[in-house]
Amino acid sequence: MKKKIIMFVCFLLILSIGLVGCGETAPEEEEGTEVDCRAETTAESVGSYQVPAPIEGCYNVAFVYVGPHDDGGWSQSHDVGRLYVEENLEGVHTAYVENVAEGADSEQVTRSLARKGFDVIFTTSFGFMDSSEIVANEFPDVDIIHVSGYKANGENFGNLMGAMENIKYLAGMLAGSRAMMDGNPKLGYMATFPIPEELRLGNAFALGVEETCPECTIDVRFINTWHDPILEQEGAESLFSAGAQVVMTGADTPAPAIAAPEGKWGITYDYYGNCTLDTCLTSMYWNWGPEYAKIVEGSREGTWKGGWQYFDGDTGALGLYGFMEGEELMPGVAELPEEDLQMVRDILDQMLAGEFTRFDVFSGPIVDNQGNVILEEGESLEQLDLDGFKEFGSECETCMYWWNENITAELPDL
Repeated sequence: MKKKIIMFVCFLLILSIGLVGCGETAPEEEEGTEVDCRAETTAESVGSYQVPAPIEGCYNVAFVYVGPHDDGGWSQSHDVGRLYVEENLEGVHTAYVENVAEGADSEQVTRSLARKGFDVIFTTSFGFMDSSEIVANEFPDVDIIHVSGYKANGENFGNLMGAMENIKYLAGMLAGSRAMMDGNPKLGYMATFPIPEELRLGNAFALGVEETCPECTIDVRFINTWHDPILEQEGAESLFSAGAQVVMTGADTPAPAIAAPEGKWGITYDYYGNCTLDTCLTSMYWNWGPEYAKIVEGSREGTWKGGWQYFDGDTGALGLYGFMEGEELMPGVAELPEEDLQMVRDILDQMLAGEFTRFDVFSGPIVDNQGNVILEEGESLEQLDLDGFKEFGSECETCMYWWNENITAELPDL
């Protein structure tokens, strides 16, 4: 009897398992369970950093920032791009680590994210380049995209940057026009580090200034930091004290607009929301979201390959505050001569249509501040020239180690 009972119980157990396996009696909560890819995850201490975890069942994307995610500049523009990805791509979870020092710290953080299982990692500072390359080689199944450098491996390590020289060129036109109106032909550029990017953007600004103020000169201060509100403020004040009428920055905070005395002006950078003071003429900003979304989709589909991606004005990923759809001109720009404003609008329209590119910004004739001809009439720089210094091992021919003729500063030591 006992044997029959045991056999009957076993029969019922096998039957119940079979029915669940066929989906006939599976619990409703299991059938309808969905993963919340926007949920926050716990973080683990890695050195002095809090490194988040991925979410199982989602496509996980991490961002490494050199500054705070809400810095009002470079890192915040990337964080806006991160949120765009999470809000517009189904099944994607995003996370970030902020205030990461360049060098060994960035390598430690990036490696930790790869080990935890993130599918894509964006590293968003020039000084993260070598550490990104090292980790990409260690984790071939993780796609790592480095922003603003020049290295890639053609597989899982890529480089991403955009032609902000276009927008700095237009900002230079506005700065020159403002200086002419105010009767003071002195301008200033607060640069970060002596790298090709900073000379490229400074030269683009200078070429724009020449269009509206041929007699203007530009002084330069290197502050050797991407994000330091105190140093940025001091650098901007130094340029204003030396006589600059308008100061443009390559760093993160809106320091030039904050430091500008009455009757003088600052031009801010990176983030569309940082041109709020009346002393701000405009901001040259990034719209990373759509570019990030394309890369993440390509990575998830297995079609993305780590090459060199350098987007231009026709992508919509670059903006000049006050001139984009839905924006109003800042007071210091609104009163500029209409012919100068129309020139800026016309060239911006050409950029957005793909008819005016970074190679048009850097087209001859161009002469440096030592009297050397950089480009003859009809010549343009190549991409390698925009990106490189020979001193850094680039195979560029003309390269970017020069200052335009209206810049009074000496070249930085490399």
